Amino acid sequence: MARIKNIELPNEKHTVIGLTAIYGIGRSLAATICDAAGVPRDKKVKDLTNDEVTALRNEVDKCLVEGDLRREVQMNIKNKMEINSYQGTRHKKGLPVRGQRTNRNARTRKGKGKVVANKKKVSK
Repeated sequence: MARIKNIELPNEKHTVIGLTAIYGIGRSLAATICDAAGVPRDKKVKDLTNDEVTALRNEVDKCLVEGDLRREVQMNIKNKMEINSYQGTRHKKGLPVRGQRTNRNARTRKGKGKVVANKKKVSK
């Protein structure tokens, strides 16, 4: 049971895949961390020794992950909103930030569709 940065790594996965459970660590960074720590990439998390877990923990501490990374991302977004950049205004309005179309899709950012009342048809 390996615990790094207060994240419980999944026991049944390989070390490289298990490290991706930590926010800010993807596949390539996980491979780099395993190589630097001297831990085999294909070793299961449950089979890691205490020394290997300690080596992994030391390597992960060198990277910007979890709470610090989340805080930095939020500060970047807040900064864009304060200086009224294009992306900042899109964040304020709750619209897609990276140039996606909005007349058809964008339901993830815009939320559930709003019902618009339509005109009654005149019957003859």
